Amino acid sequence: MQYCIGDVIEGKVTGIQPYGAFVQLDDTTQGLIHISECRSAYIKKVHDELKVGQMISVMILDIDEYDQKISLSQRSLQDRQAIKEIDFTEKHPYEPRYHHYWTNQHVNIGFETITKQISASLSEAMQRLK
Repeated sequence: MQYCIGDVIEGKVTGIQPYGAFVQLDDTTQGLIHISECRSAYIKKVHDELKVGQMISVMILDIDEYDQKISLSQRSLQDRQAIKEIDFTEKHPYEPRYHHYWTNQHVNIGFETITKQISASLSEAMQRLK
């Protein structure tokens, strides 16, 4: 069977390692879900999330054309479902009501501070080189 990046398919967990789980996609094709792609949260052990023999839905993240390795994700499906459940037409309380500036936008000093400190910075750098 020919697979494409972005396909959502069913597979069977065939093996679990500390770094992820192997999923059988068809009779001849297997892919890997890295531990970071199991879900959108910290996972101490893959065994806590998946079990050998479990049927799961996965999305194909990448296919290495050279060695035909397939990278899979459950997290992308969960994230996509969470986005579908958000009502973007409704105003949410966590949305910012104004733009926050990390610097004072009314102060116009430009490169003035750099020119004042350049000689001290250069002498410090020269001392470190010695």
